[in-house]
Order: sequence, then structure tokens, then C-alpha cells
Amino acid sequence: MGISPFVIFFASIFTSNVLLTNFLGMCSYLSISKDLKSSLGLGEAVIFVMTVTSVLNYLVYQYILVPFELEYLRFIVFIIVIAAFVQLVEMILERFMPNLYYTLGIFLPLITVNCAILGVALFIVIREYNFLQSLAYGAGGGIGWTLAILALAGIRQKVDETKIPKGLQGAGFAMIVTGIMALAFIGFSGILAIQ
Repeated sequence: MGISPFVIFFASIFTSNVLLTNFLGMCSYLSISKDLKSSLGLGEAVIFVMTVTSVLNYLVYQYILVPFELEYLRFIVFIIVIAAFVQLVEMILERFMPNLYYTLGIFLPLITVNCAILGVALFIVIREYNFLQSLAYGAGGGIGWTLAILALAGIRQKVDETKIPKGLQGAGFAMIVTGIMALAFIGFSGILAIQ
């Protein structure tokens, strides 16, 4: 595939945002986005894990699953790689950086079940990206997801200071705002797009 990693990186942040175009990772997005600080913590963790596991899953797929004709195991293997990497990061942080470990708290285990991480790994395989394209898509996907959760958290904090109808409070409001943000991001699709 001849798409530049640079184009893939920026498209995955804006026009092909994994959360706003594919609606992957909505569970943690909706539950954590009530607070800006928590959203930033989870977003940073998602960027790191999505970038590294995208590359790891690419390597496992290309150099283990494909040569041994085990491509049909990619779902299970990708989930195992993601879970193992998150667990490894948790253990390293707990041992060597306890302050950061306690600051991140629930965010690291949440990433294991974030379907956006698995979705990015599967999109890399489906789109037949090479190593650099996979790295760019993983990093851009994480940044795009973080941008979306930070935008929603900022809007939710601002709206909490005002009175809105009871039926629109909570998840209803978050879904309406997410839909509007998705429309805004898709508006840039004429500039950069990846399929």
C-alpha cells in the first residue's frame, strides 16, 4: 500500500479517528470523560499502549502467524499480546515507578478491555500496512482517541456548570456531543482520508 505514514498518522487523528468514525473504545470514553484530569491520564496510557501494541501485533502477525499459516488466530493472539503488554507495563510501573502506578490507578487495566486497541491492530492487518504505516496508525489512533476524550471531558465540565434538561444529562448528552464531534471531524475527510 502506498499511503505515506505521515498521511496515515494525521488521518488517524482527525478524519479516520478510531473513536469518532468507527465508535471503538466508547465504554471507557463515556465513563471516564466526566473529569478532564482522568481523561488525560487514560488518554496518555492509551497513546502509549496503542502505539506499542500496534507494532507488536504487526510483528507477531507478519513473522509468526503468516509464515505458519495461522492467520485465523489473529483475534485471540492480538488480545493476548495486548493483555500481556498491559500487564507487563503495570508490573514495571508498580516496581520502579510506584507514584506513576498509583496515579494511573484503574486506567491501565481499563486499556486491556478497550476495543479501540484491538480495532487498530485489526485495521492494520486488513489494510495491509507495513511496519512504518502500522507505527504511524497506532500512534495517530491513540492521539486521536485522546483528543476525542479530552474534548468531551472539557465540554462536559463546562456544561456541568449550567442547567440542562434532565433527559439530556449524563450519557444522553455525551452521545449527542459525540455525534456532533464525529460530524465535525468527518468534515475534514476531503483533506486526508485512509480506508
